[in-house]
Amino acid sequence: MNPQTRIAVPPCAEAGAPSPVVATGRPLKWGVVATGGIAAKVTQDIALLEDAVLHAVSSRSADSAAEFAQRFGFATSYGNDGDVAGYQQLVNDPEVDVVYITTPHGQHHEVAKAALTSGKHVLCEKPFTINAAEAEELAAIAADRGLFLMEAVWTRFLPSINRAWDIVYSGELGDIRWVQGDLGFTAPDDPTSRLWDPKAGGGALMDLTVYPLTWALGPLGFPDSVSAVGTLNSDGVDLQNAVTLSYASGAYAQLSSSFVASCPGQATVCGSNGWMKTGGGPLHNPRELTIKTGQDDPRVEQFEQVGGGYTYELREVTRCIQEGLTESPTMPVGDTVRTMRLLDGVRAQIGLRYTNDA
Repeated sequence: MNPQTRIAVPPCAEAGAPSPVVATGRPLKWGVVATGGIAAKVTQDIALLEDAVLHAVSSRSADSAAEFAQRFGFATSYGNDGDVAGYQQLVNDPEVDVVYITTPHGQHHEVAKAALTSGKHVLCEKPFTINAAEAEELAAIAADRGLFLMEAVWTRFLPSINRAWDIVYSGELGDIRWVQGDLGFTAPDDPTSRLWDPKAGGGALMDLTVYPLTWALGPLGFPDSVSAVGTLNSDGVDLQNAVTLSYASGAYAQLSSSFVASCPGQATVCGSNGWMKTGGGPLHNPRELTIKTGQDDPRVEQFEQVGGGYTYELREVTRCIQEGLTESPTMPVGDTVRTMRLLDGVRAQIGLRYTNDA
């Protein structure tokens, strides 16, 4: 494969590397925007880092922010105060160094823009934005101000995933010809859930597809063409979708995501000399890899991780900011913008539009 398509291995995921919780420089003060389930999981891992300080959390509800702050030990909390949103108060706090954004997708651009224009480094949950235009604007602001910006695709930083790339890039599987990845679950039939809310960027494509896509980008890079089909509900949100990526080499990747079917959540990478598949957990956080090459019996490699697994991306964010980098070599902003363009193309094919597209 073209070396330019390779995903870089973060230092904390290399064999024999120090634990990702070990300090790599000066402490950073974190601000967390929103108090939902993913915010709680990631905050638990931020707290494990020796050089991380839980400084501020914000929510639309002052009570929710205060409760979250007390639960995890933040120094302060912010809730909506009249016309001033909680997140705006947080990004205006001069003590905050880096902001982690975990609002519904439809608000990512608004909050990230406020953070960047306030001089804060930003880690923003996936999908980074609703569309490529929003992503391009944020990338330009960060570049102009010399600030760190990264999409929180934590999968790219896990030791198991980076071992998978080592196997692929070593040539052990031969030339990669076909990649398959699926992720899906039966989402609760709750019209008030962000999963089904068009204004929040609901739907299986935006919520799940970045994970199967990661398994295509690692071995094959970005495709030469994309074809997609999907099923939308009465609100115009996709229930499930299937995406095929095609490459000039003749390779293909077939990716699917669903909110109406319970899927195995497995990735398979097939080459001219063998195959590899994930196990021990869903494809975005596998704890084992099964590898079969030539006439050899399959072997299974197993992995342990520190904390909930978010520590590896958090170490990378911390290290990059400490070293004055404005993006991560493992999750560069350019990859995020190209991903959003790819998703824009998929949405055009399946008829999926959002308020932010207007």
